[in-house]
Amino acid sequence: MKCVICHGDDIQLRDVREELAVGNDVVFISVKALVCGTCGERYYDRRVMRFLEEAEGKLKEGKAELREVGKILLYG
Repeated sequence: MKCVICHGDDIQLRDVREELAVGNDVVFISVKALVCGTCGERYYDRRVMRFLEEAEGKLKEGKAELREVGKILLYG
């Protein structure tokens, strides 16, 4: 497989964090995806896409179980 962006061939399965915005909050979701080692382009299979879509739906409905892992504060 070659990367559609940079045409590199260093594509490996890696653990990545996808970010979803929920109001003023950001939710990180860990998934496995193919990632180009040259440019960083990510390739998601159907199973991962379904998982992310379901997670987004639960977040919008307020039905997702979340745990707080830190805070981001804004000054000024």
